[in-house]
Amino acid sequence: MAATALTLATLGLTAPATSAAQHPDGVRSIALHGSDPAQRALSARRTEPFSMLGVTWADSRAELGGTAQVRTRDSLTGLWSGWHDLELDVRTPEIGADAGDGEVRAGTQPLWTGPSDGVQVRVTGRNGAQSKLPAGLRVELVDPERAAAATTSYGVTARAATSTSMASTVPQPVITPRSGWGADESLVKDPATYTTDTKVVFVHHTAGTNDYTCEQSPDVIRAIFLYHVQGQGWNDIGYQFLVDKCGTVFEGRAGGIDKPVVGAQTYGFNTDTTGVAVLGNYNDAISSQPVLEAVAGVAAWKLGLYGYDAAGTVELTAAADNGKYKKGQKVILNRISGHRDGYPTECPGNNLYADLATIRALAAAAPGT
Repeated sequence: MAATALTLATLGLTAPATSAAQHPDGVRSIALHGSDPAQRALSARRTEPFSMLGVTWADSRAELGGTAQVRTRDSLTGLWSGWHDLELDVRTPEIGADAGDGEVRAGTQPLWTGPSDGVQVRVTGRNGAQSKLPAGLRVELVDPERAAAATTSYGVTARAATSTSMASTVPQPVITPRSGWGADESLVKDPATYTTDTKVVFVHHTAGTNDYTCEQSPDVIRAIFLYHVQGQGWNDIGYQFLVDKCGTVFEGRAGGIDKPVVGAQTYGFNTDTTGVAVLGNYNDAISSQPVLEAVAGVAAWKLGLYGYDAAGTVELTAAADNGKYKKGQKVILNRISGHRDGYPTECPGNNLYADLATIRALAAAAPGT
């Protein structure tokens, strides 16, 4: 995002008082108003501190059908970024505690901005005036530092998550537990939902930006958690595992790393699968060797819990019409697949997707396979 020296004053704007809902955990919601059914906007304004944002809307089954663009003000320099398109490839889970029930919101992928104190938003229908945007549009501003201050377990990074029951044919990699990124367990309202198997590992990227340090990874993950839970109304973070650009593996969704926990990561194929999301935009970034080895290690271990060949394939049945497959359609998938293999999206980015063959080879060569 190209930075400019434009301030609110040079833009001819002020910092108007804003009608916003503030969650005590650090998520601030600001409604996007407008009389044009195909356009919604938020004028440039200063806000309370935040480091991640996304746009959500009321109907959990509706697609945006347009573009959502944001620009933000760096709280350290006062500079405004250029306009950034938000990724629109998120869908409400088809089963489990996160499935749409009137309280769950649809939304974009969240964008990590770093420390910010100003925002401007514009949302436009794909076909101009002929495209009506969904109701209840709002921008969610996430401040993971505020959440960290209220989470006593945050900072426990040395301990690795441990298996509790099943044994894999492949050694378990070191996995930083939820306490290591500061998960506020009081926000998870319902117990995890389980299936009976883990047949496929879907590889994702979180999109947005690569402008984070590995020391910030816990903040990024905590912010994604807050966006999913408080911004979109999901029960927990959507991904079962996350990997940062240094190759550190983090436990995502609660319920047991060695158990077949249903996530919210591949709409239509959340049953009998798990998701590993790499922090960053891998349309832009190039996968490092630590990233490839970390994703391969998690996939080999997880599939090894059930004795599956990481280089193999399996037939799955689509659980919903998702724009790529029809509900009930039989699909042959690699045991290690990209998000785009199951859903119409660019995820996990062209570069990471091109690395899946390497990841499969590394996973198939892991000790115990």
